[in-house]
Parts: sequence; structure tokens; C-alpha cells
Amino acid sequence: MAENKQSAEVVVSDVHKKIRAAFEVFDYELNNTVDAREISTIICSLGCFPSQADIHDFIAEVEEDQTGYVHLDKFLPAMTKVLLENKFPPIPEDRVLQAFEVLDKDNKGYLEAEELTKYLTQEGEVFNQKEMDEMLFAFSDPEKNVIHYKDLICQLTFDTGQ
Repeated sequence: MAENKQSAEVVVSDVHKKIRAAFEVFDYELNNTVDAREISTIICSLGCFPSQADIHDFIAEVEEDQTGYVHLDKFLPAMTKVLLENKFPPIPEDRVLQAFEVLDKDNKGYLEAEELTKYLTQEGEVFNQKEMDEMLFAFSDPEKNVIHYKDLICQLTFDTGQ
């Protein structure tokens, strides 16, 4: 029994480290606070893929009195619960690859930035311009302005260790 408790504490400790690291990337003022608009990016960076409605509900739960900011003290326990309960499960790599292959009608192994932008800003749960710019900055080949999707699938999926 003590061994199980100790094992669970290690898991929680590891989860807390991952959450803090993801949160700190967006804590520009180093005051354990982030803009609530960054929460969806933080959640996705932790391998969770909630719907827009789920993100809205989560932000409402952790936002500081509707100030537009989220403090680590509220975010950490709420996000820990999400991760430990696998509330917003990651998308399997093969499904992500399949989605890119459907979009890559010529089977080139990449999508042009303009093409991906069209799909992600006009279909499904659309990206806003800032989200699209961040994604293209992070994932596109700056010389060719294309996204080699097979190279980035591991960045879009997440090993939960389960």
C-alpha cells in the first residue's frame, strides 16, 4: 500500500513538472500568471485536445475573477486533474497522419502554408490569425514555406506514458 502511494506521488510530481514547464513558457512577466487566451495553447502542448466548448469551460473554471488572466495556483490542480483523468485524450498518431494525407491530395508529403491556412481557418473549429501565425512559425520550412507533416506528427501527438 505504501508503495502504491509513493508511486502515485511520483506520477503526480511528474505531471506537475510538465504542467509548470508548459505554463512557464507563457508566463512572460514571471509572476505565475498567463493571459487566459494562451490556455488553449498550453493545454494542447500537454497533449490534450479539447473542443472549443471544453476550453471555454476550463478557462471559466481557472480564470481570476474574469480578469483575462490565469494564475498557476488555480491552473495546476485543474490541469493535473485533466491529465490524470485523461479528460481530453490525445489524438493517435495514425489518425493525425491520415488527416494530413487526406489534405495532401497529390501525396507530396507536405502541405503548402497557404493551403494549410485555408483549411484551418475555414473548416471545422477554425484557427484565428494569431493561432495560424504561431503554427506556421513553429512548423513550416521557412525556405520553402511548406509543412512536412510527417516530421511534425510527433509534436502534435503526445506520449502520456500510460
